Amino acid sequence: MKLGIDIGGTFTDFVLFDDDSNQLYFAKTLTTYPDPTVGIFNGVKELEEKFGFPVENMDGIVHGTTLVTNAVIERKGGKTAFITTKGFEDVLEIGREMRYDIYDIFLTMPKPLVPRNLRMGVPERVDIEGNVVTPLDEGALKSLADTLKDNGIEAVGVCLLNSFANTVHEKALGDYLAKNVPEIYYSLSSEIMPEIREYERSSATAMNAYVQPLTDKYLKDFETQLRTAGFDGNINIMISSGKLTTIDGARKSPIHLLESGPAGGAMAGVFYGKHLEEKNLLCFDMGGTTAKACVIYEGKPEITNHFEAGRVKRFKKGSGLPVRIPVIDLIEIGAGGGSIARVNSMGLLTVGPDSASSTPGPACYDLGGENPTVTDADLVLGYLNADYFLGGEMKLSIDAARNAIKNKLADPLGITIEDAAMGIHKIVNENMANAARVHVLEKGMDPRHFNMIGFGGAGPVHAFGVARLLNTKRLIVPVGAGVTSALGFLVSPVASEKIHSHISELNVLDWNVTNTFLRGMEHEGYAFLAKSGIAKEDATVQRVVEMRYHGQGHEITIELPKGELSAESIPEIERRFVKEYEFRYDRSIEGMQMEMVTWRVVVQGPVPEMKVEQFSTTASDAEAYKGTRKVYFEETGYLDCPVYDRYALKPSEKFDGPAIIEETESTTVVGINCTVQVDTDKNILIDLYQ
Repeated sequence: MKLGIDIGGTFTDFVLFDDDSNQLYFAKTLTTYPDPTVGIFNGVKELEEKFGFPVENMDGIVHGTTLVTNAVIERKGGKTAFITTKGFEDVLEIGREMRYDIYDIFLTMPKPLVPRNLRMGVPERVDIEGNVVTPLDEGALKSLADTLKDNGIEAVGVCLLNSFANTVHEKALGDYLAKNVPEIYYSLSSEIMPEIREYERSSATAMNAYVQPLTDKYLKDFETQLRTAGFDGNINIMISSGKLTTIDGARKSPIHLLESGPAGGAMAGVFYGKHLEEKNLLCFDMGGTTAKACVIYEGKPEITNHFEAGRVKRFKKGSGLPVRIPVIDLIEIGAGGGSIARVNSMGLLTVGPDSASSTPGPACYDLGGENPTVTDADLVLGYLNADYFLGGEMKLSIDAARNAIKNKLADPLGITIEDAAMGIHKIVNENMANAARVHVLEKGMDPRHFNMIGFGGAGPVHAFGVARLLNTKRLIVPVGAGVTSALGFLVSPVASEKIHSHISELNVLDWNVTNTFLRGMEHEGYAFLAKSGIAKEDATVQRVVEMRYHGQGHEITIELPKGELSAESIPEIERRFVKEYEFRYDRSIEGMQMEMVTWRVVVQGPVPEMKVEQFSTTASDAEAYKGTRKVYFEETGYLDCPVYDRYALKPSEKFDGPAIIEETESTTVVGINCTVQVDTDKNILIDLYQ
């Protein structure tokens, strides 16, 4: 038995898979602040009470969290110092010396996580080839350690010049810190991001140190409480690339958890795409706080190594702190069920990006929230059932929702409550559709050529409207749509990715040196997988290299040929580089030397297989049709809309929209001019008429 746990901004989702029966069991609880482990164990208790599965009977737990992202955005990390080569203390401030918006005269650059008075230099120097030019001044280390103690430092990021080429000075400094100030966490750039580009490497190392005290305490407490409760299985953590790491790996490199939760949704999209034989899918994931979209192309999500955290302006590239870690490429906006609607200074209705979160939550939760939100609008429009939210475990107040919309929106705008509610619903749909459209177009693709899969607590409520705006032909609402990201954790493989920058022109590359470090990276990956009980023969290896034409400043990634590399590999490497370059830029440069820059080796365990069959207490002969209720659609106004029980829907069942399909974790809203059918695995397939 394996449990997936996904902590979101509003809800914490649970998916339990029982391998013996092939059954899935779902639960959903409010996320608790400031300690999210309270919400986790509320959900664990619910699973035991509802289905009879205590945590001590579970064999594995996979967890994803927004803790790291929130700590960076909200600047709630530990008190951090930064140590670098003397004279380079301002790298974090200088950055790339580029303005992300050249026309903004009030431009605000992202503030470094470490203030200037806590950025310190040590005398030492290593050149680009890894040669020691100036030995590390060990006499300066004592003064450094004293300064850290005097300032109450909790964590230190260490990034010495060119340490990716020679780690000797960084490791010596790390050993000194471990011995003399053992109470302080430290992060070495040669372990966190051992590749070229001082600013990006410095930024990643400082960020890892900044979030480590918080993350380490959280994960340590999480593991301790699980062990105390009787759990003795493996604990894995979802990382940003859609792979799993060990809890020790996550505690050492928490920076890899930046996009932990959204990665689960993308991997669930891969899983469902495979089972539905849909190679190209647009994933739409909408929860209580944010909405995400990502592309699954040829059965895989696109991985990028160019990521920014804590952007000053959400859609402005360069306005955040760069982190060159592998991340599933997705777009995320502040559009969730808890997103707050208001009238702006120009008298226009706007929604988000701030959220009512789980505390106090939307007005309809009746927990003290007074601002109208997307969930309030959906309730007023009839899309949600006030008596069946979370399967009836949480009652919603339609009067509180109507009053909030009336007082804050409808009266100031001089419109009806229903018009204001529909305005909120449409704005959220338009915002997400626009973001998804740009995300797909930037990849040179057409969103009309993709079918959409919609999930998340609020995703199925809005997916139909977003799909209609994108001219998508088919919308898929999978089994367990309300907790799909947690399901994605259970179908993701354990993996290790090792990085090494070794810069050389292709035609003069030393193949013995290259094969030696590639083999070493593979062996490190096998050793990592062994900690999770995965044998070498069950692992797969992917080797890629980032290349460029000599003199260029940016690289593209190609997969390396299998086996030992040699001069005979050059034509194939060149062919792959030219093919990828022409795909991206529609041209290549003849006669220009190619340069190898950064090498990456991913050693991955097997992808878990499961047959999705949700446990349900609904009798097999139960009637799916529950009756009708008044539902407001833009095209028709209020009408008597059929309501269906998702658990009672039969495979091959078919009907026309509009319709409301209810389940415990979410509600699917089906608009007009479409056909709904249920496949053999009980996924909902909605074909939209153009």
